[in-house]
Amino acid sequence: MLLLNWKALENFPLLMYILAAKTLILCLAFAGVKMYQRKRLEEKMKKEQEEKQKREAEKKGN
Repeated sequence: MLLLNWKALENFPLLMYILAAKTLILCLAFAGVKMYQRKRLEEKMKKEQEEKQKREAEKKGN
């Protein structure tokens, strides 16, 4: 016969809520970091594009 510790199972729903909350927080944090990185990369690419256009305009002017 299998004996279970019923006192430990009473806290199971609370533990599952904690696990779900932790997972959600981690996912949101990861998504936030990815958005920040993408924004930074887009700004860098835009700046490089502007510099390239500026150089091309200078070459045409000379």
